[in-house]
Amino acid sequence: MPPRAQRADARRNIAAILDAATDCLARDPEMSIADIAAAAGVGRITLYGHFKTRADLVDAVLVRTVERADAILDATDTSGDPADALARLVASSWRLVHQFRNILLAAQRELPAERIRGVHDRILRRMQSLIEQGQRAGTFRRDMPQQWLITTTYSLMHAAAEDAAAGRLDADDAADLITATLLAAFTPDQGE
Repeated sequence: MPPRAQRADARRNIAAILDAATDCLARDPEMSIADIAAAAGVGRITLYGHFKTRADLVDAVLVRTVERADAILDATDTSGDPADALARLVASSWRLVHQFRNILLAAQRELPAERIRGVHDRILRRMQSLIEQGQRAGTFRRDMPQQWLITTTYSLMHAAAEDAAAGRLDADDAADLITATLLAAFTPDQGE
């Protein structure tokens, strides 16, 4: 009986820490571990018992956030005209990227770029599927590797988040600008 209670306590502590860390880092990517622990209602020792480093905690928050974003993006209609589907997917994605941009900033400060990109794999596969659909329909260019078009999308979305955070881009305009830029990049030349 006692070991089972500890596991339940540990699960509750982990959930509370991740909830608090998500909220805290979404407000301030520099939020201290002490402040996150206090918001979770646990001590720093308890927090470090579950997450050995700040990077481990930020990684867990990023994974959880991207998993939740992926579930939300599942509801985005990517059928029909590929250009219209791209606009819908960008609009849905932008809302999430903008909402959680500070978590991305925290991750960029703590984690290698390849890890951040890897966490996005499922979301990027959704974009790959849309690009394939657009290439089959002749809406998107075929003279560039799909991976490059995916990288362009990923990079542009994150660049827009940085510009919005720095005040160089109005967040309300970002989805339309991202879509216009991607369509300009993805649309085949007339001779193709």
